[in-house]
Amino acid sequence: MAVPLSICVFCASSDAVEEVFFDAASHLGSLIADGGHTLVYGGGAIGLMGALARAVHRHAGRVVGIIPNALVEHEVAYHDADELVVTQDIRQRKAAMDLRADAFVALPGGFGTLEELIEALTHRQLNYHAKPTVIVNVDGFYDPLLALFDHLISRRFAKAHDRASYEVVADPAEAIAILERRWG
Repeated sequence: MAVPLSICVFCASSDAVEEVFFDAASHLGSLIADGGHTLVYGGGAIGLMGALARAVHRHAGRVVGIIPNALVEHEVAYHDADELVVTQDIRQRKAAMDLRADAFVALPGGFGTLEELIEALTHRQLNYHAKPTVIVNVDGFYDPLLALFDHLISRRFAKAHDRASYEVVADPAEAIAILERRWG
């Protein structure tokens, strides 16, 4: 069995997205719990965030939610979390998530998810951490972003070796397998 990890997941708080994304979030949550890992995430009870946390709990896993005070009501905080950390702002939220994470996984999401993912990649590029980052490209969601990454490299705004700072997989099972095989 793999060493238990604290896996920080970035994902959408939107309830309006397609079912395929909810399925992926629920599947990832079940795999995190079944692997004996801990979920660290943005603390919301809605959207993919809520589906993810509820799936971890349905499979008897541990959930650590980290949410800024201003979003407790807006995102309807997941008060059933095993640990709910309320921070003063988004910057403190991200710092707390980074501190508690052994690895990062990005499911589909909006601007906040993208910002969290890019910051994790940038911090790895700058050697602030060496934590693995896995992008779960559900239904080709991240194809345009990955094309932009290639564009950055081809135009020399990033280096080819920066591709090594992340893994891209098609589904949650591959993400957990990579984390357990390489870093667990």
